[in-house]
Amino acid sequence: MKSLIKVILILGFVSGSSFILVQVTGLITIDRIDFWFNEIRSFPPYYIGGVVLALMLIDLFISIPTLATIMLAGFFMGTLLGAAFTIIGLTIAGCCGYMLGRRYGEVILKFLLKNDTEREEFKASFEEHGFFTILLSRALPVLPEVSTCIAGMTKMPFSKFLTAWLISITPYSLIAAYAGASSSPRSPEPAIIAWALLTSSLWVGWYIFKRAKKSC
Repeated sequence: MKSLIKVILILGFVSGSSFILVQVTGLITIDRIDFWFNEIRSFPPYYIGGVVLALMLIDLFISIPTLATIMLAGFFMGTLLGAAFTIIGLTIAGCCGYMLGRRYGEVILKFLLKNDTEREEFKASFEEHGFFTILLSRALPVLPEVSTCIAGMTKMPFSKFLTAWLISITPYSLIAAYAGASSSPRSPEPAIIAWALLTSSLWVGWYIFKRAKKSC
């Protein structure tokens, strides 16, 4: 388990650093995303949908405010379209992360974990905990993207990965898009409540998962 945590922390640090860099430079901020959506709101919905797809894919490499983006998608396109484009984008991004991990994972692992025993422990730990790690990954920033890559690294069966990923992103996207569609600049309460509920629910899920593992 220690080797799994070590890899997650290292990859998470790299991804988290990109988020800080992006926010400091102002490259992709919530205000900028809001501005982009406002600029094309009079166009057919698939224009905004295309931006959402692009942002979800970019998030795999450069961490962006995903939850806020989904809420904005819901605000500008409505619940169903906002959630649909988000789910498609996150699915594409997740599959790309899985494929990249599967293709380059062994090289990365040998760089991060020098010892063969550590690498085997890492793979065994993710094989045991991987499904629930992906399922609850949205409780922590950058963990979703990291978990997709690790799933590929450890050769998790694609069907198992995709099942966990879809279970994770579908309700998350629907709730966030609905909150965005129900909100407005003058009435942001639904978005705030949804953010609090999503975050707290995922954290409770992590707590229950850890307690269950300790009692085994």
